[in-house]
Amino acid sequence: MKGIIISAGYGTRFLPCAKSIPKEMFPLIDTPAIDFIVNEFIDSGIKDILIVTSRRKKALEDYFDREIELETFFKKRNDTDKLNLIKPRDLNIFFIRQKEMLGTGHAILIGKEFVKNEPFIVAYPDDIVLSKTPLASQIMEIHKKTNANVIASEITQRDLSRYGVIDFIKDDELLKVKKIVEKPKKGKESSSMICIGRYLFTPDFLTVLEENYKKHSEGEFYHIDAMNILAGQGKMFACLFQGNRLDIGDKIGYLEGMIKYSLSRSDLKKETESLLRKYSKNQ
Repeated sequence: MKGIIISAGYGTRFLPCAKSIPKEMFPLIDTPAIDFIVNEFIDSGIKDILIVTSRRKKALEDYFDREIELETFFKKRNDTDKLNLIKPRDLNIFFIRQKEMLGTGHAILIGKEFVKNEPFIVAYPDDIVLSKTPLASQIMEIHKKTNANVIASEITQRDLSRYGVIDFIKDDELLKVKKIVEKPKKGKESSSMICIGRYLFTPDFLTVLEENYKKHSEGEFYHIDAMNILAGQGKMFACLFQGNRLDIGDKIGYLEGMIKYSLSRSDLKKETESLLRKYSKNQ
């Protein structure tokens, strides 16, 4: 299975920083956001990864390239710890630019030749999941049982008008998607289950997406309609994932994600708890 990471957006919620630094390179302590997705893919057995970027995102290509000068410097100092942090990984990473901001549906379509005629996973770096079993592996398990498309999902008490809300039915132990409603009006939600930024799509999804794009006239093109067509055909399931989600798509979510990640690390947990106590007392 192959993976696509959508990383072409402007990142306007993080201006002015995102003007020159890709949002996907914003670190949680010492690890860029996109690295969590790449590691999730690696741990799920995915080694062929396409990153959809744009003109402002060259730093992503540099990050995944080798840094020979730095490697040589650490080798001379016999600093194996730092050398291990930057060593090349056993991956095939490819980049393609979305030349115009034509929406996420278009961004997925330009990866068609990369995935060929096989299932693939699409990831958005705004959503990071810390879990024993990688999120990609969890949705792959649902696909093995259904041979269908799978959406990673979560039950939430947050403002549902920010999300795609899933109308679903239980099919034995599985959750079959009936419809997804983007940003429903308050009180009109069909459930409290939302889509998060991880999808497993089968080749028929690309066929439907391409047909929809031919009918699209102007503005950004999204993939929600193609998903709902397949849901109507009984070919879409939800994976209520296990783990701790970091929603780093806005400033407060990013700050919360930084704290959660710090608390999850044995080398930072104690100091992070101490800082939280210190500043909570000062309020």
